[in-house]
Amino acid sequence: MKRLDIYIIQKYLGTFFFSMLLITMVAIVIDFPERIDHFINESVTLKEILFDYYLNFIPWINAILWPLFALIAVIFFTSRLAKDTEFVAMLSSGISYYRLLLPYLAGALVIASLHWTGNNYIVPKSTRIKAEFENKYIYKANQKVDSDNVQFMLDPQSIAFLRYYRYRDTSAIDFRIETYDGQKMVKYLSAQRIKFKKEPNIWTIEDYYIRTISGKREKLVVKRGESLDTMLNLVPKDFVRYKNQREMMTSSEMRELIKYERQKGISTANNLVVELQRRNADSVTILILTIIGFAIASRKSREGTGLNLALGAGIGAIFVVTSRFAIAFSNSLAIDPVIGAWIPNLFFGLLSVLLLFKAQQ
Repeated sequence: MKRLDIYIIQKYLGTFFFSMLLITMVAIVIDFPERIDHFINESVTLKEILFDYYLNFIPWINAILWPLFALIAVIFFTSRLAKDTEFVAMLSSGISYYRLLLPYLAGALVIASLHWTGNNYIVPKSTRIKAEFENKYIYKANQKVDSDNVQFMLDPQSIAFLRYYRYRDTSAIDFRIETYDGQKMVKYLSAQRIKFKKEPNIWTIEDYYIRTISGKREKLVVKRGESLDTMLNLVPKDFVRYKNQREMMTSSEMRELIKYERQKGISTANNLVVELQRRNADSVTILILTIIGFAIASRKSREGTGLNLALGAGIGAIFVVTSRFAIAFSNSLAIDPVIGAWIPNLFFGLLSVLLLFKAQQ
């Protein structure tokens, strides 16, 4: 690595982390007035506000904005280099235009690696504390209970249905289990009511009957007015959802939950796949936006740094909108979750190649 490479990497990282610090402070200043009513009206301590909320707000907001920080940092310091004709001196010394891009990519790779590690394993842990604070004091409606016409896969052969689940006493009415051998039903259990009894997953089935089918022979056992304690692959938390649940999980936990919910046939597994792919795609976005920023700002402009920053802000805004649309379509099952999470990177990756080729000319 040459001294010029080290110089550019230091400029990139220094500008990036300065931008991160500045914008994070601005974000806190903007967020506080929006939350102050909740802080006053709820019984929140100063320690909870500072350490449970704002200490964990910082990594959360940075995980979202790091790709845009990278774009702004590249455009800002590269425009300064172009304005001072430093690129002219570099190119005149025999360094190719594409060779100048390598230290930018090296700096972007450092940021992207930190972002990927944080986004998948570190930030979700701090976000969990922040989200629990918000669910308790700010967004109390975030908790949602699946209560009407719920269906679960208990295992690959058994499907459970219930008409209504009551969260306050962990009971359900009109419950049934259908057990299959291939495509043939071999057992059918129907109960007027079930209630969770104790951990790990013991339920009390009340007023029930069991129908067993073996070829052309059937056996019916009716237990009206009686109850039975049995173990079901079902727990009360399976009925509870949080709107911000995905943000609260590390990627390892999310993969386990995706596997668990797919076994039960729960539709939210698709949303978890989208979130998992988004975390990986955002780190690649840093590399792509670095190339775009370099292509925009490396040419000397009469309008100076202001125009380049405006172009960068416009591209960043378009990227955010495109990304949100793609994720929304993925969550609604309109497109494959993997494709939806990576479409913005594909589009802006092609744009970065075109801008780089035009800037080199």
